[in-house]
Amino acid sequence: MKAPKQIRTYCPKCKSHTDHQVSIYKKSKERAMSDGARRQARRKHGYGGQKFPELKRTAKTTKKQLLRLSCRTCNSEVYRLGIRLRKLEIT
Repeated sequence: MKAPKQIRTYCPKCKSHTDHQVSIYKKSKERAMSDGARRQARRKHGYGGQKFPELKRTAKTTKKQLLRLSCRTCNSEVYRLGIRLRKLEIT
């Protein structure tokens, strides 16, 4: 699916409709010292291993793409959940 580079939509910070630049949200690197990562490491540590079965194969073939809309006037970001699709292209 193709998405436009620019969308005119509501900005909660400006409290009006403004032009927003569209980009695809990319997940950043997970923090190794976060509470969830430390808890998971504690569960896996020692005899007994993994607490829950590790997922070998994903059930779904597509992901819901998240659109990152940044306002052109105030640079605040709004996220919009996209539909389920294989590939999202910004044109």
